[in-house]
Amino acid sequence: MAALHSLALSSPISNSLQRPSSFSGVISRAVIQSKHSSFNGQSLHFPCPRFAPLAQSSPMRLPTIMMVKPTIQFIQGTDEQTVPDVRLTKSRDGTNGMAIFSFDQPSVFDSSAEVGEITGFYMIDEEGVLQSVDVSAKFVNGKPSRVEAKYVMRTPRDWDRFMRFMERYSNANGLQFIKK
Repeated sequence: MAALHSLALSSPISNSLQRPSSFSGVISRAVIQSKHSSFNGQSLHFPCPRFAPLAQSSPMRLPTIMMVKPTIQFIQGTDEQTVPDVRLTKSRDGTNGMAIFSFDQPSVFDSSAEVGEITGFYMIDEEGVLQSVDVSAKFVNGKPSRVEAKYVMRTPRDWDRFMRFMERYSNANGLQFIKK
């Protein structure tokens, strides 16, 4: 939905809102396709917009929508490159649940000496940040080999928000859901 909104803001029609022009009023067949959508586009016909000249001193500004690639971070500002295994649990009544992320050989240890210490578990997407401080590391022969992070969802709203993040993250990183 946000991508479609972003597309509308960069269209010739929205550009004509910023400055009057001799826009013809017809957009030829626009075809928008992606591997995740069955939308094929459609011809659109609009009447020629008539706008009063805008004052030079106060130009009209439209909001800019930025798409954020969903990422996981242990150190703020440093993306984790390792894709985790994720286990989900949910209570019988559906009111709460937990997600357990397991990272084998995470990249956070490669950059932690330069960037700093692990400060938490951050899941970042276009809606904002989900975070947890329940992070543990396993060491083998004095070297870090595994990181486990837990994210607790206490309400159905938390669960829905987490699932939206996971859908975006899994699409971006090639994960798939397997029910056991």
